[in-house]
Amino acid sequence: MQNLHATCVQVSGTGVLLLGPPGSGKSDLALRLVECAGSMVETAPPGAVLVADDQVLVEASADGLAARAPDALRGRLEVRGIGIVSVPYITETTVRLAVRLGTPSETERIPDFDRQVTDIAGIVLPQLFLNAFEASAPAKVRAMVQAMAAGRFANDVPIQADG
Repeated sequence: MQNLHATCVQVSGTGVLLLGPPGSGKSDLALRLVECAGSMVETAPPGAVLVADDQVLVEASADGLAARAPDALRGRLEVRGIGIVSVPYITETTVRLAVRLGTPSETERIPDFDRQVTDIAGIVLPQLFLNAFEASAPAKVRAMVQAMAAGRFANDVPIQADG
């Protein structure tokens, strides 16, 4: 099992791993995805729900890349300026998309997802580059998840890396 400095959410049933250096907006984007889906309210149907914030335990499985939070961090989300808050969460998800957070200059206008991939724990995932602080970032993540669900991308199912 590998411990990543990352955040993970499940968006419409799809595990999404948010990657980037400290301060890149992983927790902030997760908060906006969860809040947009209404899952900050216990009775709302979750369109996005937290899996893990700050640390994500990942390992290759028969279904792809399994992700979960360390026990001490389950249901905890850092909200800058407020502190650590408790939010609804799920214990595990299968990651189908990696989102690398960075600057607008690192984001291609029309990316080639056959080449834009990342290997995590021997599982190859499509990788989306985003600036987490753009107002449209949560909508872009949801749009990518919907496009993958519709079969738009040939490489949207994780595969075992060679070797």
